Amino acid sequence: MEENKKKMTKKSKIIITIITLIIIAGIIVTLTVGLNFDLSYKDSNRIELYLQKDFNVSDIKQITDEVLQGEEVIIQKVEVYEDTVSIRAKEITDEQKQNLVNKVNEKYGIELSADSIEIESIPNTRGRDIIRPYIVPFIVVTLIVLVYMSARYNKLGMMKVIFKTIIISVVAQALLLSIMAITRLEIGILTIPLVITVYLLTLIGLTAYFEKQLKIKNDK
Repeated sequence: MEENKKKMTKKSKIIITIITLIIIAGIIVTLTVGLNFDLSYKDSNRIELYLQKDFNVSDIKQITDEVLQGEEVIIQKVEVYEDTVSIRAKEITDEQKQNLVNKVNEKYGIELSADSIEIESIPNTRGRDIIRPYIVPFIVVTLIVLVYMSARYNKLGMMKVIFKTIIISVVAQALLLSIMAITRLEIGILTIPLVITVYLLTLIGLTAYFEKQLKIKNDK
């Protein structure tokens, strides 16, 4: 029994060391290189072309691949009748705008004028602006969870339960962001759902752990 405890302690120390190293590496990467935001959050250029008819996004993608040489592009249908296309890329020069207009005119048999189409500059979105709408709901949910945890597992020590819940939840999120920073995984529309998923899985894991500890305590 004592030997098993020593093995578990050693294993726990190894896991904690690995997690600590990953988080430190993630912090270093974030401070030196920054997080890798996808195009929807970066400084970029956008043009809108009124095609006067419905169109396939795949056709526009083929045109942008030719003109913008495979650069990352966001293509969206806009307006109620979806007859206008928005093309967004890291940079669109006047020459590229002209080429895009020419190829779209040729493809759809229309006569758009490049001179009447402006290249719109879109500033980057700051990380704090991305998470701002979720801060209050996250705090409210966390407070409710802490109240439940402290009441449900008060036999394990109220402050101990609260402390573990907060620390492990924070570490889990720090680990996730560190892995994203190190692997250069893009921060995009799927990031918040991923953060929420990790948060929920952390709470499920903590609940299972506390239930086990409570059962052990009640059996004594």
